[in-house]
Amino acid sequence: MSEQPPPPRELTRAALEADYLRQGLENSALRDALLTDEQLDRSLHAALAAAPASGDIWLFAYGSLVWNPIVHFAERRVVTVHGFHRRFCLWSRINRGTPAHPGLVLGLDRGGCCTGVAYRLRADQAEAELRLLWRREMLLGIYRPRWLSVADSTSRLQALGFAVLHSGPSYAGRLPDEAVVECLCRTAGKLGRGIDYLRSTIDGLAQAGITDAYLQRLDALARGQGQGA
Repeated sequence: MSEQPPPPRELTRAALEADYLRQGLENSALRDALLTDEQLDRSLHAALAAAPASGDIWLFAYGSLVWNPIVHFAERRVVTVHGFHRRFCLWSRINRGTPAHPGLVLGLDRGGCCTGVAYRLRADQAEAELRLLWRREMLLGIYRPRWLSVADSTSRLQALGFAVLHSGPSYAGRLPDEAVVECLCRTAGKLGRGIDYLRSTIDGLAQAGITDAYLQRLDALARGQGQGA
């Protein structure tokens, strides 16, 4: 029997199709918090049932989905959502940290506004694409999928987004910039260092013509301290 290849360092579509993230969690201290396939299916179908209209589905991206979407999409637009902002407010105990030394990743938290990217998923592909996305984002149930009103310069859309779940153990709250930078610079997980996640997000947003003052401030603070180079 051939030996199973190791999980890739970079998150890929093939890794999600092989359910590598689940396999990693099943062998970690977080295994008891892992949602079953049945629970993921119920969550996905509930989100689809609440879709504001039939047909193609729009997906809102604010973090790693901007620079590593993985899903197949038919169109991409730069859009803004009001009432939410991106913030390093979620502990990451596997991908960007460890159970003993959690890292931080971005979440969509209440208040303010957030400019990101909306992807249009074709109606005949949407459920299959979102099933992969649920394997990526929802294994630990740390997000609340919800339909968001997003807009560009010419139109308003209803897009599916992932807001942070305040009641969950992964919610880190509103941390000072210095604490965020210190964590990003000292932690790493299966998908690499936190500081690289920050800079990949800055670069991905820049390619879409988006500048985020909060992320730029964190990066400047890290560079000013000579950290994370």
